[in-house]
Amino acid sequence: MKFAVLGLLVVLLIGFFVVLWKAARDWRWYHIVAACITMLLAILFLFPTAGVLRSRAAWHQVKEKLEREAAEAEAEHQLIKFGDPSNPETGRGVVELSQALSKLGIEAGRQWRSLQLQGVANNQITLVLPQPAAAAVPEIPVAEAAAAPAAAPAAAMPLIPEGLVVYGFAELPSPQQILLPAFFLGEFRVTASTPNSVILTPTGPLEARQLEAITSQQARSWSLYELLPLDGHDPFVAAGSEQTDDNFFGRIDAELVSQLFGGNRVSPATLKAYQEDGRRATDDDNPLSRWWKVEFTKNHAIDVDSPEQRGALDGGFFDGNGRAVDGRLQRGTDGQVQFKKGDQIVVKEEAATLLIDQGVAELRDRFFLRPLNDYRYILRRVRLRISELANRKTELEFETKVLEESIAKTEGMLVANQAIRLKLEQDLAQFRVEKTAIASYTEQLREQVETMREEMARLHGQNLALEQQIEEQQLAIERRLDGLTALQ
Repeated sequence: MKFAVLGLLVVLLIGFFVVLWKAARDWRWYHIVAACITMLLAILFLFPTAGVLRSRAAWHQVKEKLEREAAEAEAEHQLIKFGDPSNPETGRGVVELSQALSKLGIEAGRQWRSLQLQGVANNQITLVLPQPAAAAVPEIPVAEAAAAPAAAPAAAMPLIPEGLVVYGFAELPSPQQILLPAFFLGEFRVTASTPNSVILTPTGPLEARQLEAITSQQARSWSLYELLPLDGHDPFVAAGSEQTDDNFFGRIDAELVSQLFGGNRVSPATLKAYQEDGRRATDDDNPLSRWWKVEFTKNHAIDVDSPEQRGALDGGFFDGNGRAVDGRLQRGTDGQVQFKKGDQIVVKEEAATLLIDQGVAELRDRFFLRPLNDYRYILRRVRLRISELANRKTELEFETKVLEESIAKTEGMLVANQAIRLKLEQDLAQFRVEKTAIASYTEQLREQVETMREEMARLHGQNLALEQQIEEQQLAIERRLDGLTALQ
């Protein structure tokens, strides 16, 4: 290509001289000089022009590359902001994640992360807030970077309001080296607070493993929450799974459920409820877990805001009828949710029955939804149950001790009775010998008595005969005496 351009320039130069030679007889000298100078300048500026064209081509390539990168950055920005529903890995964007994070923030209330355990003494736990680096983010000036995290200490405000009840979690690093709450340490009350430290006191007896984690310094990094997070269905759904006709939430992540609740950590019924969450309902399911999908047959409005206005810490987010009492959850304006004909919603069985009885909706499907847990009351019930079991354990230990003493005494009595039994057996054998001897002696005496009785009977008969003879002789003597007396 270079030789072709060079040949073209040579041909043009030769042509220029030929034309100049042909015109020399009609031109004046200044015409010829001007043409030569123009030609020399054209040849002179040909090289800068080539350099400019070459530079322009390079910059054009840079421009095209930057335009492509700008388009890719814009597409990536849109993907990060709004996500890609067709891709399970990038399906949720910053907007959706921000809404989910805002929802979690409302449920958890205020929170304080990365507090470092300083010491434990007299049933009091001291946590300190680590001082952030001055230039942690290079894009932010040092003055602004230092002013933002140090705003609270500069105003001399306490880190956490005193008297507030908070819930502590031990933080452990994730595979991405991010500290995340991983272990519940208990419920605490803030007894003292400064701009960069806080002193906590347990509201009740802690479990053995919680005490061990705190006293052994295993839980060095803490997270404190004003409210315990609410239970939910979405965290247990497999990534990328979508709602189907057979499962309201999508496929449950069985591996995650087994990892969290396997190993006899929960009862088989509870584990089954987590694994089958969202399936179609049956008549054998608990009424509290039966939810109906209904379709509105006409326009309808439902009140969702309660006339009562209070914070969630004063008794929960909702009133007895399920209407929102916390201003952060209330809809505002008229406090109603409007439904149009053809809209579908999933509500509890009794609410669906009420809508169907009102003639504004029709049944479309039924689902089994696991009843959600309120961890605040569960922890209190667990604490009361643990206290009750501890008292029961003390009673059982006392009863066991009494039983052990009774068993020992019974065993002693058995040993003593065994000796008595041996003696009684010996006495019985001797008694039998003596009884045999006595029976033999009695038999001999009986025979002697019988012999004596027969002898006495014989002697008695002889005595009677002798008595009769004596009476006869006495009568004979009396007759003789009477005869002699009469003769005199």
